[in-house]
Amino acid sequence: MENIKRPEDMELEKSKSHIIVEIIEYMANSVVIKTIIKKSTGNISIMSFDSGEGLTEKISPFDTFAQIIEGKAEIVIDKVSHHLTSGEGIIIPAHSSSFIKPDGRFKMIQTIIKSGYE
Repeated sequence: MENIKRPEDMELEKSKSHIIVEIIEYMANSVVIKTIIKKSTGNISIMSFDSGEGLTEKISPFDTFAQIIEGKAEIVIDKVSHHLTSGEGIIIPAHSSSFIKPDGRFKMIQTIIKSGYE
């Protein structure tokens, strides 16, 4: 279920506008991840999920904001299901178990904040 591809592990060009939903494509039977910005205090990534692809259960030591930018998905946090559609987002609290289940193809932005946990 988790065939992850990283086409370019580089940040996007700075001081240039981007149509976020268009900077990442779907890839058959895969989850594609592109880094928008990566810093020691956190990072922002955009992801595309083909139908049937998701992310397995994990626990992050940091707060994570997930926003669906195309399609819809189910995000399960501590066994509570949340169905999100385009434009909706949710904060996954630090130290909570979570996983992402697809509802067809979808794209999302994931923001991880690492500061404040020192």
